[in-house]
Amino acid sequence: MLEVTLREYGPAVSVPLSSEVGRALAASGILQSATPDPVRDGHWLLRAGSRVGAVRTPGGPVVRVMPKTSVRRLFFLLGFSLDPARAWRDSREGTVDTGAYDDVVPALAHAVERQIDAALRQGVLQGYREVEESALVVRGRLRESEQIRRHFGRTPPVEIAYDAYTVDTAENRILRAAADRLLRLPGVPGLVRRRLAHQRVRLADALPLVRGQELPRWQPSRLNSRYQPALRLAEAVLRGASPEHRPAGSGPLAVDGFLLDMNKLFEDFVTVALREALREHGLTARLQDRHHLDTAGLVGMRPDLVVRTGDGRIPLAVVDAKYKVEKADGLLNADLYQALAYATVLGLREAHLVYAAGRQPERFHEVHGTTAGPDGRGVRLYQHSLDLSREPDQLLLALRQIAGRLAGATHDRDHEIPVR
Repeated sequence: MLEVTLREYGPAVSVPLSSEVGRALAASGILQSATPDPVRDGHWLLRAGSRVGAVRTPGGPVVRVMPKTSVRRLFFLLGFSLDPARAWRDSREGTVDTGAYDDVVPALAHAVERQIDAALRQGVLQGYREVEESALVVRGRLRESEQIRRHFGRTPPVEIAYDAYTVDTAENRILRAAADRLLRLPGVPGLVRRRLAHQRVRLADALPLVRGQELPRWQPSRLNSRYQPALRLAEAVLRGASPEHRPAGSGPLAVDGFLLDMNKLFEDFVTVALREALREHGLTARLQDRHHLDTAGLVGMRPDLVVRTGDGRIPLAVVDAKYKVEKADGLLNADLYQALAYATVLGLREAHLVYAAGRQPERFHEVHGTTAGPDGRGVRLYQHSLDLSREPDQLLLALRQIAGRLAGATHDRDHEIPVR
């Protein structure tokens, strides 16, 4: 099978594709662009955007998108977003074991299999699950309405409901579904594939999930504490990171694979880390807080993070995370306008933008024409940057410093660097 390797936001690559497969990739939205090559007949130009991982189409190539940052760092960001309490403690090593793999899919498959193995080391977890069924004997509670509707005036079967102590729990179903999903992905190494198949056998008594349905719900508890790291990673595979794309009008042709959106991953990491760090200052933070730009409530806006007082009543600061590099001559205008809109609606004197890379540790724009506050200055829009190549503990330290700036606790105005 043809394999194509692209780089995240890298140059376009000319690939021999049928029109059907090319159109499917173009309509799926998984690449930044897929267009016919004007120079070479029967070829398409494929260019990756922010999604990294691997996808395939029936009759088409396996398309791998390599991330700009290292796979190990990528999975640190993912692990922290999923389980910040544990990640704070283990920031130097990270919380997701990716083995020696430097490709997203092999690293993910290895990580999930290791987490499932650790979860099942003390045996498969059992629990109570409510069962509703028709039976020849009464067990548990009689479902009177169903009994009358289905069997009025007849002898057994009877409609009953009872709690069964079983391994067919939400937790085991999720782990089995993640193993099933990974076994269908392209590029899973043979050794990891065999280990995943072994874990699926251990979870064979848990019913498979039906595609398209919501994942079963589970509640963290002392009993399932050993399952929780595996469950969070498995849910990331099943919920947000492994889409199946079937473009409209494509018939039976589907684009299937595993993809991580680096925009969303960076946003999640920054906002979760800031939320946790702000707690040290006695402040709360709301993620994706809903507001409106206009008084009629017709134009919605959702800043990535709004810092509030400990009781959550008063907004103090607003943050938006941007997975892109700011230009050498300043921020992108659209980002500035967005940050100013957030500050205006929330009645704040400043707004903050956090970028995935940049030239300065902190800079600000003072907005022309804004009313001066008690300190004699107008509204300021701050830019912070994170170098994702830095070690995890250094990244977390940088975010703690930003949190201190948001709380007004660690900022020295003599060191502010304005952008003129």
